[in-house]
Amino acid sequence: MIDDTKREVLRLFAAGRELYKKRAFKAALEKFKEAYTLDPTDEPSKLFGGRCKHYIQNPPDDGWDGIFQMQTK
Repeated sequence: MIDDTKREVLRLFAAGRELYKKRAFKAALEKFKEAYTLDPTDEPSKLFGGRCKHYIQNPPDDGWDGIFQMQTK
């Protein structure tokens, strides 16, 4: 059974992913931050928040397909 906090974290993450796919990285980052604040163990929100920070500073090219390309191991 999922508790109310986890349900809200999942909702925020889903909203963040939709914004991320639309290249709205600042708005997506806010959703991921909200989710991570509610549940500091939520690694997907932390991961995507980091990707948003990267793309805010280094916007992907016009052909970006939503896939994050790691630059280091």
